[in-house]
Amino acid sequence: MATLQSLDPHTPMFAQFKEKTGPIVLANTFVVPKERTEAFLALFHRQAEFMKVQPGFVCLRMHQGTADSRLLMNVAVWESTKALATAFGRPEFQRMVAESPDDIVSYPHIFEQIDV
Repeated sequence: MATLQSLDPHTPMFAQFKEKTGPIVLANTFVVPKERTEAFLALFHRQAEFMKVQPGFVCLRMHQGTADSRLLMNVAVWESTKALATAFGRPEFQRMVAESPDDIVSYPHIFEQIDV
């Protein structure tokens, strides 16, 4: 299974699930070895198809780093942290997450939009 790391050690993603807020953006940056990119994206596509039909899902986009980067970043919008946490906790999704190779590192974090 992929290694889950906190982007901000003071507020890990699972602590963020406790916040009752929304809409939210999940930004998840993955470090993927070049030789695993194609297989990772195929698995991610399956995960995305599952998430797209979950209550509270709004949209998602996957981005790839430039200049031969090993980084991929998913940006997903959800109606609420509760909706995301519920979908994330479903056994079907957890089985797919367990399929990720051990040498992939994931840095998920939940954000709210603010005015600037």
